Amino acid sequence: MDALIFDCDGVLVDTERDGHRVAFNAAFEEAGLDLSWSVERYGELLTTGGGKERMVRHFSETGWPNGHDDRDSLIALLHKKKTELFTNLIEAGALPLRPGVMRLLDEALAAGLPIAVCSTSNEKSVRAIVEKLLGPTRSPKITIFAGDIVKVKKPDPAIYNLAAETLSLDPKKCVVIEDSHIGLTAAKSAGMKCIVTKSPYTQEEDFSIADRVVSHLDEGVDLSLCRKVIGA
Repeated sequence: MDALIFDCDGVLVDTERDGHRVAFNAAFEEAGLDLSWSVERYGELLTTGGGKERMVRHFSETGWPNGHDDRDSLIALLHKKKTELFTNLIEAGALPLRPGVMRLLDEALAAGLPIAVCSTSNEKSVRAIVEKLLGPTRSPKITIFAGDIVKVKKPDPAIYNLAAETLSLDPKKCVVIEDSHIGLTAAKSAGMKCIVTKSPYTQEEDFSIADRVVSHLDEGVDLSLCRKVIGA
């Protein structure tokens, strides 16, 4: 086994409904926009990878706000504010790690395996989660690939390909932990094995190509299982 790779949102932490969605809505309010994403609407938008991309999709489907001719600047402004608000939530300890994350991570670190986090979320948000919730002894040992580090986001495999190239990994010997269909598709397209830990928004998604599907990592997911998945 070459490495253990985690997605961030929905895998390390259940961030989407009560984290990112809340921060987006607060950013919309601060910008004076008459917009608030419901739990259901945000679930629909999650089929698009990336926060900026979700806003573009929403406005393209419902109409762009009046008085904002520079659409790129509007998206950048909203996303910057949203990232700030989301980071504040993480720093305040409002969102805990999901079950089994710390245990599996510590197993991998004890075995000397490279650990990475590959996420479509903004790097600042991902780094806040890793540093705040995983702590100062673990976080320096985790390589983060996040945000706009690649031109095309999940379900494209670009971010996993980059991780493999950067860390000199054999994709066939890497195990990815994902929670969504688009993340699973990205991992498998990169030639990696993938274990899915379902999150609240992804319960009904198609995970038929996954190597294992669980409700959370404490359902039998340990380093021994990861090695079995790659045939080690």
